[in-house]
Amino acid sequence: MSRLTAIQRFIAEHTATLEPLQRALALAHWEAATTGSAEASAQAARLEIALRQLYADPTAYAQVRAWYEAEAAADDPLTARQLTLLYLEYTGGQQDPATIEALTALEKEVRDEYTTYRARLHGRPVSDNTLDQILAHETDSTRLQEAWEASKQIGQRVADRVRELARRRNAAARRQGFRDHFQKSLRLAEIAEDRLFALLATLEAETAAPFRAAKEALDARLAARFGVTPADLRPWHYGDRFFQNPPPASTLDLDPLFAERDLVALAVRTFDGLGFDVRPVLMRSDLYARPGKNQHAFCTDIDRRGDVRILCNLEPTARWLETLLHELGHAVYDRAIDPNLPYLLRTPAHLITTEAVALLLGRLVLQPDWLTAVAGVDRSWVAAQRAALAAQERLSRLIFLRWAMVVVHFERALYADPDQDLNRRWWDLVERFQLVRRPEGRDAPDWAAKIHLALHPVYYQNYLLGELLASQLAAVLRQRVGRLVDAPAVGAYLTAALFRPGARAVCWQLFGRMAPCRAYTRLGIGLPARGRAAASGGFVWALAGRPR
Repeated sequence: MSRLTAIQRFIAEHTATLEPLQRALALAHWEAATTGSAEASAQAARLEIALRQLYADPTAYAQVRAWYEAEAAADDPLTARQLTLLYLEYTGGQQDPATIEALTALEKEVRDEYTTYRARLHGRPVSDNTLDQILAHETDSTRLQEAWEASKQIGQRVADRVRELARRRNAAARRQGFRDHFQKSLRLAEIAEDRLFALLATLEAETAAPFRAAKEALDARLAARFGVTPADLRPWHYGDRFFQNPPPASTLDLDPLFAERDLVALAVRTFDGLGFDVRPVLMRSDLYARPGKNQHAFCTDIDRRGDVRILCNLEPTARWLETLLHELGHAVYDRAIDPNLPYLLRTPAHLITTEAVALLLGRLVLQPDWLTAVAGVDRSWVAAQRAALAAQERLSRLIFLRWAMVVVHFERALYADPDQDLNRRWWDLVERFQLVRRPEGRDAPDWAAKIHLALHPVYYQNYLLGELLASQLAAVLRQRVGRLVDAPAVGAYLTAALFRPGARAVCWQLFGRMAPCRAYTRLGIGLPARGRAAASGGFVWALAGRPR
């Protein structure tokens, strides 16, 4: 038997075990997230252990690693890419049974807390949506502070366990020769850490002046709204639990436009105009809040055969409409992947690419042509607000970039030393990147209120890089098609160039097909684009690196 045939047989046998296991796990997680069921959560944990045990097999890992390092499938690109993905999974999965049991149990505890806990305000349980509405629209500083502090209560409940998760993840990574879990995660995501942080340093420097100017203008408006001086503004004045989005009233409040609208109908209309039918996704989805349900939003591909679902907690606001379009962006990507690809390749090329598409489509809410053509907003009103809409989009991109820098830098610090004063480190980074003053005398694990740090570790760089890639995609689509609304050619291009190939090629190979452009030109930020990077679609090549 040739080595290539042996590899293909291994992949076929592995897939026969993996596919039903992943489907069962996805269904269990869906049931737990939508109901808060203890039984579903326990079942998900049992299946998670089984999946981790599959990839912990040292004999299989040794064989996969030997084939991978010898480039034994180089003559067959599809087999070679599957082998690479298997190598990455097996490398990440090399853990002893005790570590697998302990990590899974701890993650289950923390996931259950995030799913079922409701903050208490004035002695009564309140939902995240209620807190968000208070933070967005209340004008009394005392009430704002109370709501903001309530939003951090979950952090106090889980912080010690998040630290312990970091310790255990680090221990497993170090046994494999990695510095820590942060380095391991980036390496296995095919992202070179040094290149990533060089890019972040460039972004920090080139957004510093635009962000400071925008923040000063925002502070002046907020100070007038709350009847305080700019120096008196604190985190609860910024309309958001983490200041990752602009306050609704920062330049233009779009919420009144959607107060009486059917967000699902608007989403269907949006995707119809791009040539995507999202009705099958919405039929399987869970869209509205209720007790015990996960309060966040996500998209899940249950079986890589078309059963794609989203979870939301919709309210008639611009933020939730953007979130709905975002999650459906993930969904149309998943559903458009070539169904004839091998199972291991029926996923997006990279987390960066699926986040870029989702972010690109979420941005439509601020586009004048979307507001008139899809939302049916009066053209004269949109024309009068065109400058304000552009300012809001620019502010949104700046604010999110600076927020994402907080999370990425904090997470590297978390895994460098889980036992340091993380409460202080968090606020040091918030003040550095977001220019938001910390509350006087506060010493609480506000960082642990962000679910990603506990349950989606070393993920946030995908949002940040996705923002840059979304801007590149928008520029290419505008160049090729001319618009992003009511343009089936947009859907056709995305499907052919990005969705259908799935994971058959690493993302920076796919983007060699795109015309190079500088990300974030609308912010007045020109990223370096030289040599290989310029020839291959901007920043993505700068992150490339064969994992070892």
